[in-house]
Amino acid sequence: MSATVVPLPPNSSSETTDFLRRMAIMVSGRNGEMLLRAAALIESLAQRAMSAERLYHREHEENTRNSELREAGEMASDAMVKQIDGLRSQLAEVTAAAAAERAAFDAERGSLLGLMQHAESHIGQLTSELETLHASVDSFNETAISVPIEVLRLARTQFDFLSAGFARKGDVISQAMSEIGGFAIDQALTVKKAADKA
Repeated sequence: MSATVVPLPPNSSSETTDFLRRMAIMVSGRNGEMLLRAAALIESLAQRAMSAERLYHREHEENTRNSELREAGEMASDAMVKQIDGLRSQLAEVTAAAAAERAAFDAERGSLLGLMQHAESHIGQLTSELETLHASVDSFNETAISVPIEVLRLARTQFDFLSAGFARKGDVISQAMSEIGGFAIDQALTVKKAADKA
């Protein structure tokens, strides 16, 4: 057999407890005590129900806030993935351009070697020039790479962003590595400015 739930009118618990207390005054002995206990129990349960409802509303609001924060974090993560993909694409283009320049340089070097073999009369001079060229090439290969300044600045910004993200997460090692990478790029840009001024 099912019971029909009828919502109590507002302040029904206080009306009920007032009624029970009035009845307890009229009834003496054990029945009066039982009525007073029932009134106190109803008040206690009503306060617990209100506390539970307030807690439920607080937790619901907190869950909503957490959902919004998670959604914002996912959007930021997606944006970061797109930026990383863009940087990878730029790096691939720069690498391809460097490979083309290297191939052109290798072709020129081969041409010089062919000219050296056909010019025996100038072999002493060409040998000296070739040694100078080799030293220059080795020095260049050890110390320089061709990267557009905008790519370096973009990478510097990414290092700052990564460093801030690692700092918020408390990942000190990754934060330090990001800051070292940013410092290295700053040094390269400073050397470039000094070379341009000279």
